[in-house]
Parts: sequence; C-alpha cells; structure tokens
Amino acid sequence: MKIVTIIGARPQFVKAAMVSKAVKEYNEKHNERVSEIIVHTGQHFDANMSDVFFNQMNIPKPEYDLGINSLGHGAMTGQMLEKIEKVLLEEEPNWVLVYGDTNSTIAGALAAKKLHIKVAHVEAGLRSFNNKMPEEINRVLTDRISDILFCPTETAVNNLRKEGSENVNYKVIKTGDIMLDAANVYKQYASKPKGVSDGKFILSTIHRAENTDSKEKLTAIFSALSKITSKEKVVLPLHPRTKSFIEKYGIQLDASIEIIEPVGYLEMIWLLSNCSMVITDSGGVQKEAYFFKKPCITIREETEWTELVEAGVNFLTGSNESLIVNTYNELKSKQLDFDTMLYGDGETRKLILNELISY
Repeated sequence: MKIVTIIGARPQFVKAAMVSKAVKEYNEKHNERVSEIIVHTGQHFDANMSDVFFNQMNIPKPEYDLGINSLGHGAMTGQMLEKIEKVLLEEEPNWVLVYGDTNSTIAGALAAKKLHIKVAHVEAGLRSFNNKMPEEINRVLTDRISDILFCPTETAVNNLRKEGSENVNYKVIKTGDIMLDAANVYKQYASKPKGVSDGKFILSTIHRAENTDSKEKLTAIFSALSKITSKEKVVLPLHPRTKSFIEKYGIQLDASIEIIEPVGYLEMIWLLSNCSMVITDSGGVQKEAYFFKKPCITIREETEWTELVEAGVNFLTGSNESLIVNTYNELKSKQLDFDTMLYGDGETRKLILNELISY
C-alpha cells in the first residue's frame, strides 16, 4: 500500500511525524510493506518554521518540495492543486492523507478526488462556524470530499452528524487527537529555546489573519500583553507574518515582552511545560496547553475546540484588551481541572494507519 501525505504548515509536520512513526513501526513488525511519500507544498518556507521540524523530529524528508508560498489564497491553492496532481499521477497512491485546515489540505484533497484516489482527513469534523475564516472553508470542503474522516473528539463527530453524515458516502471514525501522541512521544526531548531568561512566564503566540490583518485588533492585543507583562513576563515566539504586520502598522512593542525567534516543536514543548499560562490565537496551541495542564486565553471570538471551553480551561476573549487582562487576572489564582480525557489515549497514529490498511 502506498500513501501520499500532503503537508505544508508547521502543525501538519508534527501530526505527520506520528503517522510516519506508525508506518515505520508497522513495517518493522509485518512482511507487508506500507510506503509513504511525503509532499511538502512549501506553505511554511522559513527555515525556523519548516526545516527545523524535519531535523528535530526525525521526520522522513519530503520526496517532493513544491515551493509554493507568499501568494494569495486563490493563486496558492491553484498552484498547489496543479503541482500535487502531477505528483499523484506519477506516484499512483492508494491513499492521499491530509491534515487540518490549510490551503495545502484542500488542494491535496481536491487533486486526489478528481483523480479518483481515496482521501483520508485527519482532524475532521472541526467547526468554528465562522465562514469568514479561510480555515473553516478548507476544513468543511475537505470533509465533504474525503473517504475517511478521522475525528479527534466526540464534538467533531457530532458536528458531522448535524451536517447529515449518515447521508454521505464516507466513513466517520473517532480516533482521539494525534497531537496528544506527539506530546507524549516528544516531551522527553524538550529543549529550552534561545533567548528565554529564567523565571516564571506566560507563553503567547499570535499569527491568525483575523488578528494580524487588523491594525486595531493587533494594537489592542499588544496593549493587553503590555499590561500583563508588568505583572508577569510574557514570552512571544514571533511569527514572521505577525512581525511583518507589526512593522507595517508601526506598533511599538513593550520592551519587557520577551520576543524570541519562531521555535521548533521541541522548544515549544519546553515552553508549554514551563509556562504558567498560554495566551494564543492558534488552534493547535489551545490543545497543547491542555495536554500540559495550562490555562489558556484564546484571543479569538470562537474556537474549534469547544470542549476546552466547556471544560472550563480555555477562555475566549477575542481581541478585547480589557477582557484579555481581566481574564488573566482571574486565572492567576484559579484552580482548574485538567483530569478529563478529552482527546483519547495517545495512540491515535496506530488507529489511523490500521484503518487505512483495512479499508
């Protein structure tokens, strides 16, 4: 059996590393050979955002690097669709495996489906119910044309049920979250990033277009971080996208915010393990905060991970400066419960591979 894995953005490298690990373990135990061809679209092209992951995590290097980045959504998705199609025609896989909700995800699924190649979507069924988010469009369309939908939570399964999954010719499977696999596997290799001083700190990440593309929102977020950092240090791995908009808008960052370069996954695990709290607009970091039992302030109006909000460990503030600061103040002395197993048992990678083999 041959699998073509399509990846392009940083979280997808981490998820793909787990399935690649499952493939390697399977091949070591069985005579039947499963081959995996990795296609990197190039969506994250900065060395700190891409190469470091393959080097740190021992992910097999991509057989194809399409080098597509720094384009608008239409041009980027169109070029990916064209180039992925050429790869699939050459490789003739049994499966195309896509992850998450990026342009790489929808392009890979579309290219495969038009060639009548089976598609499996990891992290299926997630919904923010905000159609202004490009990620929402990507995930909804990918779900609709996939053959197997690997759902991380019961919430995701229920979302698909409400959309009429029983009337669609695909298989829905609750797997748990593959990012929990990664957290468990790699936490022993966690590494302190350069530029982080000693002492207690809050971890913050900001990169989502709904925040960076608005001068008003980005200014409010950094104003809130400035007020928080007067009470507790804030460490901010600065995403290239966010950095460019800070410069464009002329936003003056508080000197006490500890800005560091984008980090690899092992450094991110160290930050999550050692921080006191997380302030983020990232989908993946919200879950990782939970894995490491850290309260999370999500600077968005909605989240795909609604079970975190319902569990009382994730708090939505949007870009509202006063709400961000007030939520931080409330959480400083609040005891939260992280004992519920919301995301499975950490063996998702094996379940995914077994389903692809037995389908």
